[in-house]
Amino acid sequence: MIDHSTIQRILDTADISDVVSEFVTLRRRGVNMLGLCPFHNEKTPSFTVSPAKGIFKCFGCGKGGNAVNFIMEHENLSYPEALKWLARKYNIEVVEEEETEEQKQLKDERESLMIVSAFAQKYFTRTLWEENEGRTIGLSYFRERGFRDDILKKFELGYSPDGKVPFTEAAQRQGYKIEFLEKTGLTIKRDDWLRDRFAGRVMFPIHNLAGRVIAFGGRILKDDPKAAKYLNSPESEIYHKSKVLYGIFQARREVARSEKCYLVEGYTDVLSMHQAGIENVVASSGTALTSEQIRLIKRFTSNITIIYDGDEAGIKASLRGIDLVLEEGMNVKVLLLPGGEDPDSFAKMKGASGFLEYIRENETDFIQFKTRLLLKDAEKDPVAKARLISDVIRSVAVIPDTITRSVYIKECSRLLGVSEEILYTEIRKQKYKQNEDFRNREMRRQRETPVAQQASPSGSPQEEAKTSDFLVEELEFLRFLLKHCNTVIFEEEGENPNEVHEVKVGEYMVEELENDDLVPENELFRKIFYDVKENLDNEQFDPWKHFVYHANADVSKLATDLLSEKFIESKRWTKAGAFTEKEEEILDYLVPRIIYEYKLRRIKLMMEEIERSIDAASEENNFDRVIEEQSKYMNLKRVEKFLSDKLGSRAIN
Repeated sequence: MIDHSTIQRILDTADISDVVSEFVTLRRRGVNMLGLCPFHNEKTPSFTVSPAKGIFKCFGCGKGGNAVNFIMEHENLSYPEALKWLARKYNIEVVEEEETEEQKQLKDERESLMIVSAFAQKYFTRTLWEENEGRTIGLSYFRERGFRDDILKKFELGYSPDGKVPFTEAAQRQGYKIEFLEKTGLTIKRDDWLRDRFAGRVMFPIHNLAGRVIAFGGRILKDDPKAAKYLNSPESEIYHKSKVLYGIFQARREVARSEKCYLVEGYTDVLSMHQAGIENVVASSGTALTSEQIRLIKRFTSNITIIYDGDEAGIKASLRGIDLVLEEGMNVKVLLLPGGEDPDSFAKMKGASGFLEYIRENETDFIQFKTRLLLKDAEKDPVAKARLISDVIRSVAVIPDTITRSVYIKECSRLLGVSEEILYTEIRKQKYKQNEDFRNREMRRQRETPVAQQASPSGSPQEEAKTSDFLVEELEFLRFLLKHCNTVIFEEEGENPNEVHEVKVGEYMVEELENDDLVPENELFRKIFYDVKENLDNEQFDPWKHFVYHANADVSKLATDLLSEKFIESKRWTKAGAFTEKEEEILDYLVPRIIYEYKLRRIKLMMEEIERSIDAASEENNFDRVIEEQSKYMNLKRVEKFLSDKLGSRAIN
């Protein structure tokens, strides 16, 4: 367990914008910061970070919370694990009791896989530097390739000793279960037969955005025609190759700073470019580029240059995948290296300045590059040229920005010798086809998706259910209770002459609901309501901090949703001399109205329930109960009229 004072220190130290910036490129907008949401696909930023409030909120998918919630959600960690993550970031020491065997068993599978992977990385790295086999084979290989020690350590490279099960036996001696060794792919198990997957290979750990090892790539060093040159970890609960880019953890800050990302193919391409001083580089590791990988880059920049080694056949095979980059609204350039060179060899030969100069002089816009590349094979063949036009226009059609699209059409018209009108006609056909394909996919998805999940944009029926459990009036009541709890709203005369008692918003709102016995049964409402009540006499009570950083994730999320404000007042209004009343200035008017509206809604719901009860009693010929229920109804009717009169013309229907 983490003690309370340590938790408080972590919460006080963790800066929400600093934490989120590890994973999302943020730009200031007024008092808040804005970026693309890391939790759902979006082209227009709706992800807002409020440094003053210490919260984040996406107005697209609805996710929100504090720095701890962000790490929990982004890294799939538990509350204590997220606290430890933040503690490591801010160098805060966390003193814990040693885990018991029972506690170890309670760790979820995902965390167990992470722990096993972390052990494996340390084992492979130690073997590379400290064991005779690792130094003579693994370290010698890296040094022959010209890699410096600092680069090997930066990427935590290692060596897996040759043999049947040296790694597996070492892991089992340390208490790691064969179940998790197998699930990470580090060990291959067939009945009673075990084998180290990466035996005799130099190891390239693959890190997630938070820097945790989630998988490995291994290169064989001996001549074995039956063995693959490179071997990667299989898919697991923590590793999905279509969602990962090699080097993204080491590159993310430089990508955001330079507003540019270079995409290469292999591990050693990344290492050599880093060694040359070019750090904003990631690798697809031999897989076809996916939408998830593109969005990973887009969190930090919209500018990407894809570097090819000059193999035309390979380039043509990858062109279709690059359409996905255009579809995400990114600016894509292509760089062809001289024949026989790859990023690894070229970086070693040219160094940073030479490589960057070559990039500036030779990188080409993707559409122009694709047109010229394919045009070489089609200039004298009308049928092939027609196919080329359709192919190029298919790429242009996916570009979301209409102005960018029109510029490309003009350029394609010049390069292909085809009128813009014809190209626009082809674009319309392509867009229509894309829309049809999208509608068909959506129809299939809805047929295949359980009804309970369709209501929630985040795919989480539980989250949607929690929101729908509240009346609008209940949410507004809670918002005022949290936001203005400690603000004085009225002054009352005391028992003694000249004695004045200040009434705060929280005290007034709590008393109004309790006196009329109208506190709803909703668990989250009651949790917040009674937490406020218990702290009314506590001068140190800060409802914002108390609830936004609440250990109960549901309470924290609800508080964040209530305290997040999508729009802020523009400074243009005040500069122009316009008068705008702020909420804080008219609380004596707003708070009673909020309470009246809440009570009126509850009264109407109670009256509807009584009407149903009267109908049921009538059907049963239970006239005593009918009279009793009608009496209740008339009393509520009088209360309804009183509240409606208080609210005037804005009474709720």
